[in-house]
Amino acid sequence: MGGYEEKKETCGTICLKYVLFTFNFLFWLAGGVVMAVGVWTLVEKSDYISLLSSKTYAASAYILVLAGAIVMVTGVLGCCATFKEQRRLLRVYFVLLLCIFLLEILAGVLAYIYYQQLNEELKQNLRETMTQKYQQNTHEQITRAVDKLQQEFKCCGSNSSSDWAESVWIRSQDAKHRMVPDSCCKTPTELCGIRDHPSNIYKVEGGCITKLEKFILDHLKIIGAVGVGIACVQIIGMVFTCCLYRSLKAEPY
Repeated sequence: MGGYEEKKETCGTICLKYVLFTFNFLFWLAGGVVMAVGVWTLVEKSDYISLLSSKTYAASAYILVLAGAIVMVTGVLGCCATFKEQRRLLRVYFVLLLCIFLLEILAGVLAYIYYQQLNEELKQNLRETMTQKYQQNTHEQITRAVDKLQQEFKCCGSNSSSDWAESVWIRSQDAKHRMVPDSCCKTPTELCGIRDHPSNIYKVEGGCITKLEKFILDHLKIIGAVGVGIACVQIIGMVFTCCLYRSLKAEPY
């Protein structure tokens, strides 16, 4: 009877090892996805980040990149700890899982908080950023971001094309009598912003606030969903780790 119990216990441990190994492989892949989402947000959409006064959006993406990198390292460590059956490695692995869990929850919470305050921030800051900093010597990144924003989303100005009438640059001689930046034009060419007729610029299409807000909200949903989703999956990994840890005999000291 005692031999049967020992065999049964050993089979249970073996099953746990293979389940945890499978989890770690999937976990490693998930880490790549998490890191890719964070990197994509920072690299592809970095211009738009410069238009936001708050750093919460960027912070959420940075946290995802960090968490994704740690996840991939942790996945490899988890595989080693599982098959070597070392309780110390399993303890380190569990602590790393817990840290990643907290990081991803933090990214999700930050994304949710910023989701709530984004509309107010854009209303307060985007118009001032576009009119005061566009084409100014120390704000080249903002100039690129505004041009990209207006062309990509087919919009002109913050609320409307008339916002550009208050632009520091439009009022200066450097504008060369432009009414709006050339990036407002449906077919951008040099000095096309001189003519602000709806047939030439994105006038009836409206301003950029609502379009930028929708874009960022969609990405915040992705950041939040990825962070919280992977964090929830990690709970399963921590449970399996605890089970395997308890099934192994304590190491002699």
